[in-house]
Amino acid sequence: MTRIILFVFLAAASLPAAAYIGPGSGISLLGGIWTVLVGFVLVLAAILFWPIRLMIKRMRRKKKAPQFDAAGDESGSSTAPKDGRE
Repeated sequence: MTRIILFVFLAAASLPAAAYIGPGSGISLLGGIWTVLVGFVLVLAAILFWPIRLMIKRMRRKKKAPQFDAAGDESGSSTAPKDGRE
């Protein structure tokens, strides 16, 4: 408890520091903040668009599904092998 009281007293009694922060460190700070924000937005976008991508894939898969006629054969296909041999 005495350490906390001593710390608060010393922090309150300290004088402001006359320090200079150059433009290089400010730009570095902005670059770091920018990187974190862009990363967060990209992760959020990936999470939000994942179900949409899945839905589009399912819709495309349904369009490419083979169509069957009444006899149960795939429409537009012949019974001959595709390599030309009988």
